[in-house]
Amino acid sequence: MIRTAEDVAHELGNMKGAIMKAGQLIGFIAEGLPPEAQAALATLQADVPPMAPSLAEEVVRSELGDDPRRFFLDWNPIPVAAASVGQVHRAVLPDGREVAVKVQYPGIDRAIRSDLDNAEMLYGLFSSLALKGLDVKGLVDELRARMSDELDYRIEAANQAEFVRRYQGHPFVRIPAVVAELSTERVLTTEWADGWTWAEFEARADVPARQRAAEVLFRFAQGSVHRDGVFNGDPHPGNYRFHPDGTITFLDFGLVKRWSEGEWERLSPCLEAIMARDPAWTVEAMVSVGFLLPDHGLDPNLVFEYVSAPYVPYLVDEFTFTRQFTADALAKVANIEGPHSHVIRALNMPPSFVILDRVVWGVSALLGKLEATGPWRGILDEYRHKATPATELGRLEAQWSARRSSSSP
Repeated sequence: MIRTAEDVAHELGNMKGAIMKAGQLIGFIAEGLPPEAQAALATLQADVPPMAPSLAEEVVRSELGDDPRRFFLDWNPIPVAAASVGQVHRAVLPDGREVAVKVQYPGIDRAIRSDLDNAEMLYGLFSSLALKGLDVKGLVDELRARMSDELDYRIEAANQAEFVRRYQGHPFVRIPAVVAELSTERVLTTEWADGWTWAEFEARADVPARQRAAEVLFRFAQGSVHRDGVFNGDPHPGNYRFHPDGTITFLDFGLVKRWSEGEWERLSPCLEAIMARDPAWTVEAMVSVGFLLPDHGLDPNLVFEYVSAPYVPYLVDEFTFTRQFTADALAKVANIEGPHSHVIRALNMPPSFVILDRVVWGVSALLGKLEATGPWRGILDEYRHKATPATELGRLEAQWSARRSSSSP
């Protein structure tokens, strides 16, 4: 039980905040890692002990200016879930609406920011990977910026409110509304979302429900990246609630990436070249955006074999994701002593690509858990090239999009 800020420092600060968050960034592909690595990541992702009710209420009083019962008709002092930097309480507003109130652990922002502010330490940590082509500073600075965002619930509230607007009336995506007047830097209040958790869905859903859910998850990610230019960078199983009608509620918008002007336009030729199965074009596009230096001296075919590993599902008309696919693809890209070692050592990861790469791997892992089969290439083309809908869900979304366009000023 966390009772004081000192307990927070002991339970979370000693984990080294930035390292804990970095571990969570790759935790979704744990099944593809050796047992020892899985065990280490499990400790980073394990739920921390809850705050004592008095401490959680103290945070609410500090942020909102009064006791929780002044703002909530009913306040459950026992948290219903733990987030990475806070915990979630269930409450009821005076107007009867059920809400989720996320309360940040006191002092955790300082614990993590102190690590993030130690840029030289982080640069050194990533430099120890000994990948000579890696732009360590750019990579670390992008991670620092996104992790810092997660510590300010006002940023998350604004992110979530934007997604609520973007997906208003959507046929299969739900986003809980934000209660802005009860949201601050360390308290975030949103509408409550019922529904099955990931574990409950896996245990109960039949094959058609799994296929539909997988497509909804995929469409939410790709639509956000390609259509909206703003996307959730945290495709984690804990961030979804599944409903009997086939819709999914999406939670947690602390880690959101927005394309700056021209940013996606610089990256997208790499995807186009991979989708075209063209090694020479792929290498040319990678050089232009900074993945490779002009004098890399690598065989384009070897480069293509390596960088296309996570994109195999989109190079064929239909593909079945499995846990084994994720594990094998990860093993291929992580094997610095294997046949692609020269490619790995020459590669840089432009900062623009850091969060997108997390989404690519994260969604693949989720679809692998669901053993989902689908025309993923065709679906992707809907968002890349406005292609004819490849599925019934695609047709529903196209109709929704057309209605929104016709009603926009």
